[in-house]
Amino acid sequence: MDFNLTEEQLRFGEVVASFVDKEVAPLADELDKKGEFPRSLFKRIGDLGYYGLRYPEEYGGANADLVTFCLFLEEMARGSLSVAANTAMQCLMGTHFLYRLGNEELKERLLKPALRGEKVAAFSLTEPGAGSDLGAMTTRAVRQGDHYLLNGSKTWLTSGTVADFITVAARTKEDTGLKGIALFLLERDYPGVTIGKKIPKLGVWGQECTELFLENCMVPKENLLGDEDSGFLYIKDILDEIRVITGALSLGLAQAALQASCVYAGERVAFGRPIKKFQGISFKLAEVATELEAARRLVYYAAWRHDQGLANVKEAAMAKLFASEVAVRAADESTRIFASYGFAMEYPAQRFFRDARFLLYGAGTSEILKVIISQELDK
Repeated sequence: MDFNLTEEQLRFGEVVASFVDKEVAPLADELDKKGEFPRSLFKRIGDLGYYGLRYPEEYGGANADLVTFCLFLEEMARGSLSVAANTAMQCLMGTHFLYRLGNEELKERLLKPALRGEKVAAFSLTEPGAGSDLGAMTTRAVRQGDHYLLNGSKTWLTSGTVADFITVAARTKEDTGLKGIALFLLERDYPGVTIGKKIPKLGVWGQECTELFLENCMVPKENLLGDEDSGFLYIKDILDEIRVITGALSLGLAQAALQASCVYAGERVAFGRPIKKFQGISFKLAEVATELEAARRLVYYAAWRHDQGLANVKEAAMAKLFASEVAVRAADESTRIFASYGFAMEYPAQRFFRDARFLLYGAGTSEILKVIISQELDK
């Protein structure tokens, strides 16, 4: 199997890496301290056309494959996981269902501006009592003539403080488990839409998450994305892709932690020599580098399988599982190599340590992924 990237992918990766080094990484600590959505940088990424990577040219996109998209997100996460997480939401979950299932009027008015970075897109699925267990969803949508009335509450709404439109999952039928779930496109100014409190988080402080409350929210029937019974299937269709890109985000953070650790270990002198000369430190670096390379192979293999149209449930789950755990270990080892300075807010090791936890939960916890992998082994 040829693991080489194409010349076009290599050039693209170099361009993105240069952008990250010049315009993203230098702002990472400042964005973290502000704890706010990075509006100007968000728009800058849109101006460069990156939000449209996955979409056809007719909507302002580049029609890129998943391998290329992963290259992009890995580099973005190397610079700032907060920025990369906002970008992933805009490129995929926030806009995918509108592109796939929305009418042309909605695409013209919302999708195209979103891909230019002029509108912020969000996706709302999780509820206080329904995370991995989507069958427990309680948000209801009831058809009334030419509109639906939505009632319920959501949590962990990414970019909730600034989102212009939100794809919301709601139940259209009672006691139907994963059936009877539909997707609706809501605009922020719809009556009955209330953005709740901002959720204080351990890490990824430049990505704002909020609660969402819907009280007799009137949604035009044209804003039903697809049909009333297939929302779960629409979500399931891109779960593998979400898991693969979460793996790519994990690679970027792990790479940033490894690079920072290598630099510090080369500069920090103890007992008359740089600490990287001691096996206790050099072995940590070697182990993280090895695990990172293995994770990278898993992630890009899963991305390649997706691009080839091959079955990818097991491989995507493995990629996300292993890469996210590697990111956590890389961040932990970074704080150990920095030692007391790993506990100091002025050094980046603490940010890597905090941000890495974010990667464990989205797209399926490690425990859920192990269930999926084990089930695939029985097929």
